[in-house]
Amino acid sequence: MNQPAKPPPGKQNEELEELVHADDRVIGRAVNWSLAALGVVVVLAAAGYLVFKPKPRPPEKKMTELSVPVAPERPKTEIPEARFTDVTKAAGITFVHNNGAYGDKLLPESMGSGCAFFDFDNDGDADLLFVNSTYWPGKVPPGKSPTTAALYRNDGQGKFTEVTRGSGLDVPLYGMGVACGDFDNDGLADVYLTAVGENRLFRNLGLGKFADVTAQAGVAGPASEWSTGAAFADMDNDGDLDLFVANYVRWSKEIDFEVGYSLTGIGRAYGPPMNFQGTFPVLYRNDGGGKFTDISAPSGVQVKNPFTGAPMAKSLGIAPVDINGDGWMDFIIANDTVQNFVFLNQRDGTFKEVGGLTGVAFDGNGNARGAMGIDTARFRNDGALAIGIANFANEMTALYVASARDRMVFTDEAIATGIGPESRLLLKFGLFFFDYDLDGWQDVLSCNGHLEEEIG
Repeated sequence: MNQPAKPPPGKQNEELEELVHADDRVIGRAVNWSLAALGVVVVLAAAGYLVFKPKPRPPEKKMTELSVPVAPERPKTEIPEARFTDVTKAAGITFVHNNGAYGDKLLPESMGSGCAFFDFDNDGDADLLFVNSTYWPGKVPPGKSPTTAALYRNDGQGKFTEVTRGSGLDVPLYGMGVACGDFDNDGLADVYLTAVGENRLFRNLGLGKFADVTAQAGVAGPASEWSTGAAFADMDNDGDLDLFVANYVRWSKEIDFEVGYSLTGIGRAYGPPMNFQGTFPVLYRNDGGGKFTDISAPSGVQVKNPFTGAPMAKSLGIAPVDINGDGWMDFIIANDTVQNFVFLNQRDGTFKEVGGLTGVAFDGNGNARGAMGIDTARFRNDGALAIGIANFANEMTALYVASARDRMVFTDEAIATGIGPESRLLLKFGLFFFDYDLDGWQDVLSCNGHLEEEIG
């Protein structure tokens, strides 16, 4: 019987190795699948644990009983009803302001004029002085005379009598503002009138008479200036009143026509001050003996534009006040369309301008406003100084209030106090604080108007 032939020994070894390798591959694949399956099981188990693991018990809340504080009872205060009645005619006041307008719409016609209560005859009641402008040169209407300021004496019984004629104040000038103060310490209140052109200082002689001492005192200012606000204050603590004078813009009739401002539907109109150059304010030191010295330049009140070197001020209002409580008078200046100034007294005859550092220079967005009237008060009765500034239309009245921590840092609280929203649309000129209802708290009065009769 024939048996199958055996493969050679080498061939047998090769076949055996192939079988072994095939088995290894099968075993390897099985192991890999087992590991993969085990991994899936582990992942699923971990996910299940994370999802279904028991949540820790939250800590028990402890309730603390609080007692409600009892508000102290406030005393009931009846607010008095204070009403105003127009008694101008009944009091005998017939003054009418004359701006001299004849149709050319010259910018000074949109200003003025100021007035002042002061006791010129020392009888214990407040008399009245109305500043007046006048007709432009060559434009006096037929049958008319140049107009002057008007002085009214108070009889103490609610009646006023005009005593201008022969008083010495009946001098024609294009008047703007007024400051009253006893500059020569003789016990009688004197009068300083600002104007377009030279200003005037009148010394009170008593008995209803005033003398023009402008030239002797040296306080006229250049004929080319347009002065607005003025204030007497003892800036060097030497016992006599010095004089601060605000100037507006560089103006002349020719410059006004070069600017050539107009409004659609109206034609030529009173232009804003942005297109007019600025000026410098003037500070006069009282040397005694009826003499003043102009110390504007060395005192530091002449502020220049840092980029152009040109005068920056376009000033309308002045508030003399000791802003930092050091016993020396400082000056806050309301500027129209440029930053407001705060002149801090350095107690050596010089001042440092710190409007930007105090927060008074601009509004909350860093913009200059059309500032005009200005006054100061401590309306909260807590010692914090407040600065009220009347601004142009579509600009809120500013109410800068000093910080409780630093009296040299101010924040505009016009919105928070309610003054801002109510005043935004109005064109504000004058502003002052007074306690109108005698409740012990300072109120504020704003005088409003417009430049154009067609709009106002």
